[in-house]
Amino acid sequence: MAIQRYIYSHTNPITFWSAGLIIFGFLNAWFTKIPYITDTAWIIASVIAAAPIVLRAISALKAKVFSIELLVGIAVIGAFAIGEFEESAIVTFLFLFGSYLEQKTLAKTRGAIQSLTEMAPTTAQLVTNDGTTEEVDVDDLEEGNIVLVKAGGQVPVDGQVVDGSGYVNEASITGESRPINKGNGDGVYSGAMVESGTIQVKATQVGDETTFSKIIELVEEAQDTKSPAEKFIDKFAQYYTPAVLVIAILVFVFSRDLKLAITVLVLGCPGALVIGAPVSNVAGIGNGAKNGILIKGGDVVDSLAKVDTLVFDKTGTLTTGKMTVAGVQSYTDDQSLLAGVAQVEQTSDHPLAQAITAHLANHVATDAKTIETETVKGRGMIGQWHDHDLYVGNAALLKDHDITLSADQLSDLHDMQDDGQSTVLVGYQGKLAFILGVADTVRDEVPAALAALKRQGIKHLVMLTGDNQATAQAVAKSLGIDEVHADLLPSDKVTFVKKFQDMGRHVAFVGDGINDSPSLATANIGIAMGGGTDVAIETADVVLMQSSFTALNHAVGLAKKTSANTKENITIAILTVAFLLIGLVYGYIYMASGMFVHEASILVVIFNAMRLIRYRPRVAKAPKPVTQQLVTN
Repeated sequence: MAIQRYIYSHTNPITFWSAGLIIFGFLNAWFTKIPYITDTAWIIASVIAAAPIVLRAISALKAKVFSIELLVGIAVIGAFAIGEFEESAIVTFLFLFGSYLEQKTLAKTRGAIQSLTEMAPTTAQLVTNDGTTEEVDVDDLEEGNIVLVKAGGQVPVDGQVVDGSGYVNEASITGESRPINKGNGDGVYSGAMVESGTIQVKATQVGDETTFSKIIELVEEAQDTKSPAEKFIDKFAQYYTPAVLVIAILVFVFSRDLKLAITVLVLGCPGALVIGAPVSNVAGIGNGAKNGILIKGGDVVDSLAKVDTLVFDKTGTLTTGKMTVAGVQSYTDDQSLLAGVAQVEQTSDHPLAQAITAHLANHVATDAKTIETETVKGRGMIGQWHDHDLYVGNAALLKDHDITLSADQLSDLHDMQDDGQSTVLVGYQGKLAFILGVADTVRDEVPAALAALKRQGIKHLVMLTGDNQATAQAVAKSLGIDEVHADLLPSDKVTFVKKFQDMGRHVAFVGDGINDSPSLATANIGIAMGGGTDVAIETADVVLMQSSFTALNHAVGLAKKTSANTKENITIAILTVAFLLIGLVYGYIYMASGMFVHEASILVVIFNAMRLIRYRPRVAKAPKPVTQQLVTN
């Protein structure tokens, strides 16, 4: 066992010692020509290089597995039997060198994990009860502790800023390269870098429970999860190796040519086939992790690549989830009345009132007195403005106080409602003064991203929402969504997902990872735009840490590229085997040259897979949003 461990741990040095001996043997054969030196060098090279190969083959046989190493080991023994020391040395070296390249490439494609691990903070500045700080190990922190993070430092916990402000770079977690200004009450992630300012953070998650730690664990597991192609190849290899052995025996029985039979063993090694799928899988998942896209394994990559129907939640997914004033219709010359509207609305905590208050904030003087208001349930609010009643609410509120709308005003009202806006009417001195339209605005990047998704092969875009039909239709129309269903409960969304699946569609559901968990779990692929929430990471197959449609476009494109790359590598491997067999039949390929082509094919599939590391989607820039203007009639 000690010798076995020593050989395994020194496989790379053995590979290069073998190369040196082979070169030494050729130099002697070409120049000095000292007797027996060349064969001796090649024999030693064969023996030391064959040692790890044979040991692996024996270990595999003990587990009742016919490995590729078994083919190579038998071929080397056969080459020794017929005195082909040059061939055996070159074959064993090339096999070990190919394994070395595979290890280096997989290590490079796993760079996302290595870089994330290196970014993990190890110490923290704990704020003590007397206000001083002391340096502690991050593993000693507990929930509720307050830590100090200065400019240039890393946030050691998930938590909330309780004091100070600064610009924080969260690229290691979300993939967003721009620093974000964080102040009191804002959440921060472990691993984020404070680029300027100083903040104190109260810990809500520590140690292995932080989002950063979960990301590292998730990506490690994902890169080790086999894709369907890899699972097929593993199963195929169980039958392929004994089949090659049987063919080699039959070749010897019928031809009595031992060298030809051994050559069949060497050329039958499907190295490129074995490495092609996993290296593509690891490179693709690593690219995603680097860009804030967590893909949970090779089977998810394969399934996402097949998606033809994307189903979206509306609020917080297609839209920002924040109500804003989308339009204002004015029917009065007294624009100062807007200050009264703002002061009435600021006394309410209703989402529509908050949106209007924010929109009209610049109309209110800093020293303005608070207006006394009366809330009319189901109608709106009434306040006093310059000794007159000011009505802010729906049409029923104005009708109750004898304010009627003209035909043109009714038309304006219906147009705004048809556009999906929630309307707030303002009545003053017996007349309609304003109609304010409030809407949950569409994310800026959505139109361009949806167009790009269609170019990537997504055939059906569907929106399922609990919002009203008019609002849903307006949003769907503006985005070019093919199908929309409104007024739905979470259970209704699940029903529609199942319906699409019964129609033979491959469905991905895109939601916020919280109230859409049932749909995320039911769809073929669940994609959470959850900003890294625990529920999103645990429920969805794909988590977009940036919660952006640019990231969604990247994820779909990356999955399709990775799936295509895997198929390319499998094709290259099969064509290589075919080329070698044809060359062997016609006498153009021999043992050493065949092994050289075999290892060259491994390099080709490796370099082909590494292209995925640099993959970036091409997305047209979204048009700039049109600024809403005050319309005066």
